[in-house]
Amino acid sequence: MKITVIANGPYRVTGHVPLARQTIASDSEGNSIGWEQGDAIDTPEDYALCRCGHSANKPFCDQTHMRIAFDGTETAVKEPYSDQAVVQKGPIVTLTDAQPLCAFARFCDVAGQVWNLVETEDERAAAMAVREAELCPSGRLVAWDRRTSGAFEPDFEPSIGIVEDPAQEISGPLWIRGGIPVVAADGTNYETRNRITLCRCGASRNKPFCDGTHAAIGFRD
Repeated sequence: MKITVIANGPYRVTGHVPLARQTIASDSEGNSIGWEQGDAIDTPEDYALCRCGHSANKPFCDQTHMRIAFDGTETAVKEPYSDQAVVQKGPIVTLTDAQPLCAFARFCDVAGQVWNLVETEDERAAAMAVREAELCPSGRLVAWDRRTSGAFEPDFEPSIGIVEDPAQEISGPLWIRGGIPVVAADGTNYETRNRITLCRCGASRNKPFCDGTHAAIGFRD
């Protein structure tokens, strides 16, 4: 399994990677509280996913990027997450935070915000901080056990999710799960991680990764 960024073009997905819609579930106040998996989308062994945001056949590429002269220049750094993240040590858990990777899923805002929860000595607050970090699709936030130094990570099978955000009335990024390698257009590799989000609105300033711009422009597929 592999995802290759095509210069000014789509994401080329190889190795029969499962694809399904993933919806951000919210409470009555619009807070993000969990994920709802939709039906699987039939795909061949290899397929291309839209990166410009303008395909008429989303999430798949229909070559519209060529007609609109899409500029898909990659601007993201290739340093490992550990070099990008700010470390916040709490009494029970440690939180690492790489802000440029924010995908605006908003799980971190529930129950008083994850950064505040980390600072308390309350076990329930620490557990909530871990939960919120694990729900973060981009891996911007990672919670670590202070006693073992191990990361709290959800157990994902390799797959791609098409994120939908009904509470905000927008469509989100591609949610890459389970350690699928992502190869840049120049042939170099980004760090392989358990969870990342790739831009599919075409407007991220941190391509190929999502930076939440889809929310600012009201992207819908």
